[in-house]
Amino acid sequence: MTDHTYKKIELTGSSTVGIQQAIETAVAKASETIHNMRWFEVVETRGHIEDGKVAHWQVTIKVGFTLGA
Repeated sequence: MTDHTYKKIELTGSSTVGIQQAIETAVAKASETIHNMRWFEVVETRGHIEDGKVAHWQVTIKVGFTLGA
């Protein structure tokens, strides 16, 4: 196993469906330009309420990816 150096970035994904979809939205968008993503951690979850119902989820994650080859 080789040693790795990681970089972390913070992203916020959103969804009207749920928390998992908000995370998947953020990861999918980041994967368009960031390669070698290895893990994520949820750092914040919040939502928007309309007419007494949850209308929108926002989930902030930190994503780690390896630098170099």
